[in-house]
Amino acid sequence: MWITLFLFKIICFSMSQAVGGNNSFKTQKPLRCEDVLLHCTQSSLFWTRCYEERTAACELKRRIFGFSRQTVNSSLEGDMNPTFHHRIHIPSSAFKGAATTVMASVINSTYFKLSPPQKSRFQFHRREGTVLGGLVLAVKAVNMTENGEIIRNLLQPIMLFFKHNKKSSQITDGTCVFWQESDNGTGYWSVKGCKTNKTEDEFICSCDHLSFFAVLVIVTNLEAEKLSYITYIGSALSVVFTFISLIVFIWLHRRCPEKATGLHMQLTGAMFCLHLSFLLCSFWEWLRKNEDSSICLVLGLFLHWSLLATLTWSALEGFQIYLLLIRVFNIYIRRYLLKLCLVGWGFPTLVATICGISGVYGKYTLQLRETKNGNSTAQMCWISSDFQSKRPLVSYITTVAFPLLVVVFNACMLGLVVCKMRKLRSDDKKMSFVSSSDWKEINKEKRKRLWRDCVTVLGLSCVLGLPWGLASTTYVSLAGIYIFTILNSLQGVFIFLWSVGLARKS
Repeated sequence: MWITLFLFKIICFSMSQAVGGNNSFKTQKPLRCEDVLLHCTQSSLFWTRCYEERTAACELKRRIFGFSRQTVNSSLEGDMNPTFHHRIHIPSSAFKGAATTVMASVINSTYFKLSPPQKSRFQFHRREGTVLGGLVLAVKAVNMTENGEIIRNLLQPIMLFFKHNKKSSQITDGTCVFWQESDNGTGYWSVKGCKTNKTEDEFICSCDHLSFFAVLVIVTNLEAEKLSYITYIGSALSVVFTFISLIVFIWLHRRCPEKATGLHMQLTGAMFCLHLSFLLCSFWEWLRKNEDSSICLVLGLFLHWSLLATLTWSALEGFQIYLLLIRVFNIYIRRYLLKLCLVGWGFPTLVATICGISGVYGKYTLQLRETKNGNSTAQMCWISSDFQSKRPLVSYITTVAFPLLVVVFNACMLGLVVCKMRKLRSDDKKMSFVSSSDWKEINKEKRKRLWRDCVTVLGLSCVLGLPWGLASTTYVSLAGIYIFTILNSLQGVFIFLWSVGLARKS
């Protein structure tokens, strides 16, 4: 008898747990509205369903930018502005007579994972494009009298307004879409049930249901195209001028074999390889867009090796200045240039070989982000994007930390050069005793000397690789990106001018 009673209690307990489990979502303590998105994306694969139910019952204690809640009934229309760029108009006849709570929020489009395109009748309404502003407008409604039932279909369409930059010519077209979720947590953008109209400064969407809405636009990345042209033209000029500079330095070295000339010759050779490999990597990927080939791996290795070689020889140029200005005496090193070559070419070869064996190189996808209108991608042969996502330390050390150390060291060396030059000029002033009648000649000579000093400092800045330090300005403004691109793509031209100056001086 007691065994039967025990089994009965277990069954009753299990049934109560099952019922409790089904209703636990509703009986849990409501989340704050600002925490719903984070909670759903972390706890559920189908986060959109979780978001719909949670926003219906979340606690809204203060006004949140990007989130709005309003009650609508048959006698009261709704107008909601979750952000300055998004507006929703809900006609009073959109819902049944009962009072309805409408929630509108703005979500970043990166949370919506696209499924691979399929040629089937189920995805007939699928559309591709860039989400306007990278933002998705979520509109949900809950019936307040029927146990909080979520409403999806409408009796009359609602109007959604998406503002865009009317002065921008980058947006060529736009389509109103909603998010159609698949069974595996991914989905696609569909136009079913939505109509699109466009004015000078906004897209107007008319949709007969509630969902996650967006406007897909075709964006032409004008700034990215301009920068690409500058980079390719500058690199092509650098290839030509570094080749000419290499001939000049070889001639100078044969005529008067100096250590400094030998260093400049090696740096120019590395820079020639850098700009040539960059052009090859970019154009090969442009020609073979959809193919993964071993040639791309080799070109990626060549580009990485050339970059490391250029930076290493720039650091050795700074080391040469250190010997001349700091140590001054006892700076003779037996087979000095040979030892520098072992470092300048050996170190990049060692690193590139290890990276090549580790499978570092391949197709790299570069994200081109537009300030207002979304983003696009470009590809080239470089350190593989898949490898960077798994082991970012390799890319960080070789392309961020190492260049940073070189730039900081060489900037200190250039500072020493400037201090020495100022000290020499001040000593010249103390030793010069001339009559007042020669003040014009003195001022003229001062201006010439100042000009020569400025040219020397600028030339040394290029030789020491300091334009690489301008990479930090690319995070500040568009002007910083242009300055960095122009100066670094034209490095070969500056080296050529430096070689011409040395040739004239000799």
